[in-house]
Amino acid sequence: MTTETKSRKLKNSRESKGIIYDRSLITDYDIHLFKEGNNFRIFDKFGSHLRTVDNAAGTHFAVWAPNAETVSVVGDFNGWNPESHPLGVRWDGSGIWEGFLPGITKGSLYKYHITSKLNDYEIDKTDPLAFYWEIAPKTASCVWDLDYQWEDHEWMRDRSEKSALNSPISVYEVHPGSWRRVPEEYERSLTYRELAHQLADYVKDMGFTHVELLPVMEHPFYGSWGYQTLGYFAPTSRYGTPQDFMYLVDYLHQQGIGVILDWVPSHFPSDEHGLANFDGSHLYEHADPRKGFHPEWSSYIFNYGRNEVRNFLISSAVFWLEKYHIDGLRVDAVASLLYLDYSREEGEWIPNEYGGRENMEAISFLRRLNEVVYGNFPGVQTIAEESTDWPMVSRPTYVGGLGFGMKWNMGWMHDTLEYFSKDPVHRKHHHNQLTFSIWYAFSENFILSLSHDEVVYGKGSLLAKMPGDDWQKFANLRLLFGYLYTHPGKKLLFMGGELGQWQEWDHESSLSWHLLQYAPHQGIQRWVRELSWLYRNEPALYEQDFENEGFEWVGLGDWEQSTISFLRKGKSSKDLILVICNLTPVPRNNYRVGIPAGGYWKEMMNSDAEVYGGSGQGNFGGVEASPVPSHGRDHSLSLTLPPLAVVVFKKEISAPPVP
Repeated sequence: MTTETKSRKLKNSRESKGIIYDRSLITDYDIHLFKEGNNFRIFDKFGSHLRTVDNAAGTHFAVWAPNAETVSVVGDFNGWNPESHPLGVRWDGSGIWEGFLPGITKGSLYKYHITSKLNDYEIDKTDPLAFYWEIAPKTASCVWDLDYQWEDHEWMRDRSEKSALNSPISVYEVHPGSWRRVPEEYERSLTYRELAHQLADYVKDMGFTHVELLPVMEHPFYGSWGYQTLGYFAPTSRYGTPQDFMYLVDYLHQQGIGVILDWVPSHFPSDEHGLANFDGSHLYEHADPRKGFHPEWSSYIFNYGRNEVRNFLISSAVFWLEKYHIDGLRVDAVASLLYLDYSREEGEWIPNEYGGRENMEAISFLRRLNEVVYGNFPGVQTIAEESTDWPMVSRPTYVGGLGFGMKWNMGWMHDTLEYFSKDPVHRKHHHNQLTFSIWYAFSENFILSLSHDEVVYGKGSLLAKMPGDDWQKFANLRLLFGYLYTHPGKKLLFMGGELGQWQEWDHESSLSWHLLQYAPHQGIQRWVRELSWLYRNEPALYEQDFENEGFEWVGLGDWEQSTISFLRKGKSSKDLILVICNLTPVPRNNYRVGIPAGGYWKEMMNSDAEVYGGSGQGNFGGVEASPVPSHGRDHSLSLTLPPLAVVVFKKEISAPPVP
């Protein structure tokens, strides 16, 4: 019996049950776009949608399963009986099964029961386009709507300015389940609504401009931190409903805080109820494991050359930007998409049609993704986590780039952390690790990231990486953060770094908030807060982050004393910042630094100030320039460089009066 014949028999035999097959939400034009790979709003028609047909309230279901023999909806409304509510297959060759089921209301639990025409495969699958899932470890989909009254109109109106490349962008990276917990309730995680107020208050006080959430898309294994995504259209139900998550985004926006989501189109887990082997065939993944299975993560790789899969992934991106007002997507593991031999040995991968290692289908997908995002959502940014030297990641597609707005600067992160982990006595022999980043700093639109990846799997916390005794560890950490905030590039800091946590991040526990009862940790937090506000208030530190004109070396080569000095410049000549870093615990007295203009230079920030936990050495609030040549300039400052410290100066119009 053919699929068409069997479907007709099912349709005819079930009409008495009230199932309606001829009132589809999906038009012929939708199918045309779907087949050619240009339907980027499949969430409007596929999945489960509450509607009324012939005065009967119910739910329209639609799922792509071209190799299915039968598809039916099973759920708590029919005792999970696959014979009760069969769907009909469309006659247009799209492979879409659909039907309207009266009486299926909001909150109903369901799955698709699929039998394959290719083999004896028979299974219950979660809806790939469900808006809401059961709370893990349960795996059913849940009929739901996305009704919500947004109140972030002001933010959305002005978002383009706040997310522009010449604006200050300082990101606080957060794992929702472990940022803060409720000890009175067995250390449970905060709900989305609880998180909204507590996180917004904290982020606003600390001066961050954006929050980046580790993947909130539904995932079966909590320990994956969300990076093993299966629900590409559903926020995890662990912390609340879709509307609860909307409230979190809405409230952050109302407090002037942008929201970026981690998004994982690079792979998906092999859980039986998920996307893998969906209809008895390799529908979403490549059939050949040399292209379809990820050896490092034991997960499946999407088939980026398949139009329907591209629809699915790009629709997911559009969905979060439109339905949840998200301001940016940080795309995870881009390098694994770009290279066919990523994490593979010789013979374990298939070259492309030209004999190379580049994944041409994935490259095309990424470019199309960025074209769709930037073409439809003004003020939104896409950000690549890309760890290789692939050229023009953050350049437009029309000049041959991948089209991302920004890229994580993994080279800066690795070199900087390796340098800072060295005993200061050895740093002079590795001076280039600190300075090399400027050679390529403007080749991409970089974000400097000190992310969650650097404080897990035995790597230790940022504070624990620092050498020396406790005083030196805290001084080094303040110096690291000062270097982060004054170096060209946007900023990202993972939660807990600003507290000076001793332990590396544990997703099963709250951050170590109790440390703030101790002065050194208070000092770290205050330092990060005041750095954040300095960064936001000084155009020289952000306005030309991605332009050569925004940076100039003053003292590059003093490797013997492990010091560096540089200028940051805004578009206006009055916006000029001088930064000097002393990377040793030895104070440098009468240290001369050349400057471009005479007059009084105010000491804006000093990481060695006592309020931050330092020794209190410095320059008494500022220094008057002398007509003494240095570093090729006619004027210079004679400074005290505190130990393991960064000092920041700004040219003032006139010196303050003597008290």
